[in-house]
Formats: sequence, structure tokens, C-alpha cells
Amino acid sequence: MLKLEDLKIADVEAVSLTIRPGECLGLCGDSGSGKTRLLRAIADMDEHEGQVYADEIAQCDVSGHEWRRRVSLLPAESLWWFDRIGEHFEVQDRQLRQLGFDADVLDWQVSRCSSGEKQRLAVLRLLAHSPRVLLLDEPSANLDNGNAARVEALIRDYLDTRNAMAIWVSHDPAQLERVAASSYRVADGRLQALAP
Repeated sequence: MLKLEDLKIADVEAVSLTIRPGECLGLCGDSGSGKTRLLRAIADMDEHEGQVYADEIAQCDVSGHEWRRRVSLLPAESLWWFDRIGEHFEVQDRQLRQLGFDADVLDWQVSRCSSGEKQRLAVLRLLAHSPRVLLLDEPSANLDNGNAARVEALIRDYLDTRNAMAIWVSHDPAQLERVAASSYRVADGRLQALAP
């Protein structure tokens, strides 16, 4: 279970909520409203007040590195530090195929990848570390409908098979209806529940 207790970031009122294993929570809001800052606070990457628990382990009781192994953030724009894709992670062929790649993609130079290919590969890199909580900052924003559907299916499969949890940020209300059990909007400095 992911539990936020009075989690407070700048310009957003304290947030308290619980996400159960297997669930995905949707998050929307205007640019600059605080969505990404909230994800970064949950990942213990930005200053905040309050507490976060993942499977009853408090964020403050483990190192930042250990926490981010359990609670992993997929940023809207991924960074790549090696020349070749395969130097970044190991992945199963089945997962590569689920996102429309062959195994030879691991030999590709990062520089030859489109922004959409990098985005799909960043999802695989995130899942390769087997986190309990996925913090997804617009994971399909640069993708066409077919590849966005592949990402949605892969993440749903991951949540189901690993009994993991996710917070999915998107500007697409239809997508949040598909992927999330419940959704919230960040507006006027508050987290507001959206009607199902």
C-alpha cells in the first residue's frame, strides 16, 4: 500500500491518500500546478513535509537510494547516460515485444532513437528495476495511439502481476479513465477528487 500522510509541497495544500496494491491513481492539472513536484516529493527527490509509506515502510526510515528503488519516478523526459540502449538495463524479450521492439533494440545507439522510442524504452528501464510503486509523469505524451495503448497495457500487466501501485499523470482525461481506478486534479493549490 502507498500511503501519503499530510504530504505538503510548495503551493499545494497537504495531501493525504492511500493507493492499494494493483491500483492506479490518475492525476491531472494545468502545467505548473504541482503534479510533477508532488511525484518528486513522493520519490523523495524534492523537499516536502509530511510522510510517505510504501508497504508500511516510512520514507524517512530508508536511504533515498533504497526508497527510489521501491518508489520509482518516470520523468516526462528521460535521460540516457550510455551510448547504447542495452547498457542501461536488462529486459525480457516479451516486454520488448509488448512495446513493439525486437531484441536488437538493445544494440541501438541512443542517438538514433526518436523521442517516442526513448519514451517507450524508458518505461522498460523503469520496470526492469521491479519497483513497488510507479510514479509516471506523462509516460505516453509523445506517442501515437497505438504505442500509447501498448504502454498502457504493459503497465496494467505490471500492476496486476506484481501487485504494484501507480500514480499516472496525464493531460488526457480519456486515458485516465482507461488506466486509473480514481483520478484527482491539482488546481488552485489543492488536490481535488474527480467524479468517476
